[in-house]
Amino acid sequence: MRMKGKIIKWNEDKAFGFITPNGGGDDVFIHKTALTNRKRVPEISDVITFSISKDKQGRYCASEATFTGEKFKKKQAGRSISKLSIFLATLFLASISLAYVVGYLPIKLLYVYWGLSTFTFLAYANDKIKAQKGAWRTKESTLHLFALLGGWPGAAIAQQFLRHKSQKREFRIGFWFTVFINISIFIWLNTLGAENYLALFS
Repeated sequence: MRMKGKIIKWNEDKAFGFITPNGGGDDVFIHKTALTNRKRVPEISDVITFSISKDKQGRYCASEATFTGEKFKKKQAGRSISKLSIFLATLFLASISLAYVVGYLPIKLLYVYWGLSTFTFLAYANDKIKAQKGAWRTKESTLHLFALLGGWPGAAIAQQFLRHKSQKREFRIGFWFTVFINISIFIWLNTLGAENYLALFS
């Protein structure tokens, strides 16, 4: 059953607020992830049409919310996993591991990529938990920094398996840009002209 109400409170920093239903009753909690149009910043008195669901703690909250004038389209169940992202991340980690085994890559550099990938995966998992609870989020620039430093394989896997940050176009473009920069630096470090820098990882 769809309901309608007005936003009476909105905290942009934490991305949540409350809706007063037109028919009366208790105010309804709404997180920005419940909006079908997440590009628009909610404002006080905005009229919202929404459904009622329960979060993981069993609390009632708004879901499938739309602004006045927007058409509601039922989301298809489940989003497909991008096998390409996972394949590229897995291939890269497997390749550098093989390169170490045959003596082409310093052990410290291998540790950097595996360690940062694990750390970044956990950072994504923690950020998703915060998003579901309406808590203070990890900055997108921070997640990009982790990817740039070498944690991008873990980020690519987390985005798909955790269904987190995998749909926002601006974020995805920024993420793949960090991947390009990191791989470019990695290739440069493994050229003859960068032997002195590569020696730091030996």
